[in-house]
Amino acid sequence: MMLMNRDKSVLLVIDVQARLAPHIHDREQVVANCIWLARVAERAGVPVVVTEHFPEKLGATVDELRAATGNARYVGKRCFSAQAEGGLADTAVERCRQVIVCGTEAHVCVMQSALELRWAGKEVFVVAEASGSRAAADRDLAFARMREHGVEIVSREMVAFEWLQRGGTELFREINRDFIR
Repeated sequence: MMLMNRDKSVLLVIDVQARLAPHIHDREQVVANCIWLARVAERAGVPVVVTEHFPEKLGATVDELRAATGNARYVGKRCFSAQAEGGLADTAVERCRQVIVCGTEAHVCVMQSALELRWAGKEVFVVAEASGSRAAADRDLAFARMREHGVEIVSREMVAFEWLQRGGTELFREINRDFIR
């Protein structure tokens, strides 16, 4: 794999939904980091795709994330993998070479989506602190399994700084001032 490049990337936010989110280990951190990534993506001009698994059962995307993803493309799904059954056809995920993934649950929908995207030839990066499961052990096992199959596990700042590529630009100053602590 290579460095993440904002001109080749899409951010895929998986199933951060109202009835599931309260049960996720470190829920506040996971949701906050998904929001952070979505805002950085928007500022950097990276498209955002958001999935919702059985929204009639699990609810819509949590309000605070929905508010941060105003320009995102929302996709409903029934399969655990967002990639299954052409679920991401006609989205930026189909057009972009690199897919930066976050969301829930890491060991189910995130992992199955990431693995299928990888098998489809995409460069896939899962953002560790923006991906969660009900149990931390399940999340950790998912990271290990994805890593074994060529999915890179990264941090949110790795994503931001690789998208930025250099300091001293107006975009760097803006993101550094508004997002990097």
